[in-house]
Amino acid sequence: MPTPRLSDELAKEAADAFIALGNKSQAAELLGLPRNTFNSRLKVAAERGMCGTSPVLPGFAIKSVASKTEDGAWVRQVKAPGEVFELPAGQVVKGVSALVDGQGREVAKWIKTSADTEQQFVAMRAAVEAFKEDLPRAEPVARTGQTTPELLNFYAVTDAHFGMLSWREETGSDYDLPIAEQLLTDWFAAAIELAPPALTGVLAQMGDLAHYDGMESKTPTSGHILDADSRFPKVVRVIIRTLRRVVRMMLEKHERVHIIMADANHDPASGAWLREMFAAFYEDEPRVTVDSSASTYYVVEHGKTSLFIHHGHRRNIGNVDSVFAGKFRDIYGRTEFSYAHLGHLHSDELKTTNLMKVERHETLAAPDAYAANGGWLSGRSAKVITYSSRHGEVSRLTLSPQMVEGWAGRTAANDNTPERDAA
Repeated sequence: MPTPRLSDELAKEAADAFIALGNKSQAAELLGLPRNTFNSRLKVAAERGMCGTSPVLPGFAIKSVASKTEDGAWVRQVKAPGEVFELPAGQVVKGVSALVDGQGREVAKWIKTSADTEQQFVAMRAAVEAFKEDLPRAEPVARTGQTTPELLNFYAVTDAHFGMLSWREETGSDYDLPIAEQLLTDWFAAAIELAPPALTGVLAQMGDLAHYDGMESKTPTSGHILDADSRFPKVVRVIIRTLRRVVRMMLEKHERVHIIMADANHDPASGAWLREMFAAFYEDEPRVTVDSSASTYYVVEHGKTSLFIHHGHRRNIGNVDSVFAGKFRDIYGRTEFSYAHLGHLHSDELKTTNLMKVERHETLAAPDAYAANGGWLSGRSAKVITYSSRHGEVSRLTLSPQMVEGWAGRTAANDNTPERDAA
C-alpha cells in the first residue's frame, strides 16, 4: 500500500517543535519520534511554508528562498506534487525513469506500467472455461466415399488475416472480412474436392488467422496500427463460422480430421481460445482431434512421415529444423521423412537441410498497405500436400484465389464494389 499523505497537523507539529528548540535532535526527542521520521515531517513542513517563510499559497510548495533583508525573503512558489501514486488494477510496473539535477539528486520520476499479462491470461482462461460449459457439441458427420488409409492430406493455410482491410487502388487487391470468409470457404471447397481421397485430413492453420487480437486494431507486441475492417467481435464470429464450415466439409471427405491452430504474432490470444473452443466443440466427435498444446511448435506423426508446424515468428526457415528435431526427438527419431511448414513472411521458399525439408508458404490474403507500400510483394496461394505413411510426400495441389473463386457455390463477396456501396 502507498504511504498516506502527511497531514498538515503533524507537519506543523514538527515545524513548531523545531522553531521552539532550534535543534532537530531535541525536537525529535520532544515529540517522541525517530530522527529520520522527524526529518521527513520537517521537510514536508518546510515545503508547505510552515518554517518561517509564510505565506505560501494553498496547494503550492516552496522550491527556493532568496534572502532580501533580515526581515524578508523572496519565495518562488510552484504547484505542489499530486496525490501519492497508486498502481492501477491489472497493471504492473514496467520501468522507472528519473530526472536528476547536476548533483545527481532526483527532481522528477516517471513510473511506466503495462497490463499484467498473468492477470490477462487468468481472465482469458476463465472466460474460455465459462464459454466451454454452455457450448453445444458438434453432431457426428457422415463421411461419403472411400478413403486410402496410407494417405494424409495436409491443408497448409497461413496468414489469412481476417479483419484486415486492403484497397485495390493502393495495394492491387481488395480484401475485407466478407472477402476473407468467402475466399477461405471457396479455397477449402475446391481443395477438398480435388485432393486425393486420403483417410486423414490435417487442417494446418499456421497462424495470423486474425489480423488483430483485441478491441484495438494494432499488433499485440509492437503496438503497430493496422488497417482494419469491422469490429473484433464480428471478426471472431466470422472466424468461428468459417472454421466450423471448413471442418464439416473435411469430415465429409476424410475419416479422421486433425486441427492445428498455430500460435502467431498477430493473434496469440485468439489462437489460444480457438484451440480450447474447438477442442470442446468437437469432444463428442470421435473423428476430430485438436492439438490444444500451448506450445508454439507442433507435430503430426504419420507412419514413417513426420510433419512439423511453426508460424515462423520465432524461428525462420534457416534455423527451425534443429528446434523441431530437438523438441520432438522421439518422433523425429522414429520417422524417415520429415517436413517442416512455416508462414509469417507471406512468400514461398523451400530449403532442404541435413535434418528435413523446410518450407515457407504464401498466403491467400491480399497485401495490406504496409506490405504493398514497402515493396514486399509475393504471389497468393495455398497448398494441399499429400503424404504417404511409407514414402513421404507423394503429391501436391496449389490453388490461387482466381482458381477457386465461386467454388463453394456463391460469388465472392466484395464490400468495395459499387453495387455494395450503393446498397
